Amino acid sequence: MTSGPGPRRDPRPRPIRAVFLGSGGFGVASLSRLAAAPEVELVGVVTAPARPAGRSQTLTRTPIHDAAEAVGVPAILTPARLRSADSVADVLALEPALLVLADYGQIVPAALLGLPHGALNLHPSLLPRHRGATPIPAAILAGDAETGVTLMRMDAGLDTGPIVAQVRLPLTGTETSPELEDRLAGLAAALLGDHVGAWIRGELPATSQREDGASLTRPLRREDGRLDASRSATALDRQVRAYLPWPGSFVEVDGVGRLIVDDATIGPAEPGDVAGRLVADSDGLALATPDGRLRLGRVRVAGRKPMSSADLRRGTSGLVGSVVR
Repeated sequence: MTSGPGPRRDPRPRPIRAVFLGSGGFGVASLSRLAAAPEVELVGVVTAPARPAGRSQTLTRTPIHDAAEAVGVPAILTPARLRSADSVADVLALEPALLVLADYGQIVPAALLGLPHGALNLHPSLLPRHRGATPIPAAILAGDAETGVTLMRMDAGLDTGPIVAQVRLPLTGTETSPELEDRLAGLAAALLGDHVGAWIRGELPATSQREDGASLTRPLRREDGRLDASRSATALDRQVRAYLPWPGSFVEVDGVGRLIVDDATIGPAEPGDVAGRLVADSDGLALATPDGRLRLGRVRVAGRKPMSSADLRRGTSGLVGSVVR
């Protein structure tokens, strides 16, 4: 008597357990892409705790927290300090084989880097250029002709791990940080989706970063936003675009206080311009620099609503000729 065929085997490997780390909006699309990857079972998300935000100081969760709930992630961890022993233990209790990080904002402890499939980071620059905390503003400030996203395997250094894949994005020289972040976020999600399966299967090598051309960025401070009128109009235009929304770009004007510049363009110098003074520019205002004018578009007096520089000029006497600092 012959027996029938044995049970059928599923040729597809079982998905591996993964945890996503992120807080800012840059990682939202990547989180969704990872959750949909057939090679992955997304068992947890690590994000920053809810914090007070806005004038009302309403307790607000991170964009990643909301996105994790939307895709049904079973465990959402919000440690204040990931490097604490309890926080590490909470992540390891999820038994992940892979970590994926995008815009998290905390150092990942070594105990979480040695998983079977390691820890992958989606970094919005073409590493090794613009390592560190603020690569998107840095690319705009430097006037880079291109930027991109790097998928790298994390090591103990700051964005120094080997590169798994990159995608490039040409720049026009008109981008603001929010606009560029949105574009890079979409590229990051596509890069992750295209490569995470091959990484898990061991089909992708990771190539050590070179050190020539490496640069390091730092977190931005409020004072970084002060517009220095001794610099070129081109440099100031880049600053205005790079420092949206934080720390913003501003000057101090006697009789007005802090004047925040949300939008500006470059114009040629005019006879009589003195660098560091506000000058009339058509019906609006410009800041005179050594090589041209920074034409002020949308501005805000601290504590007031945005307006055009033309409206500000019409409503405020004595602005033309004012020295800024």
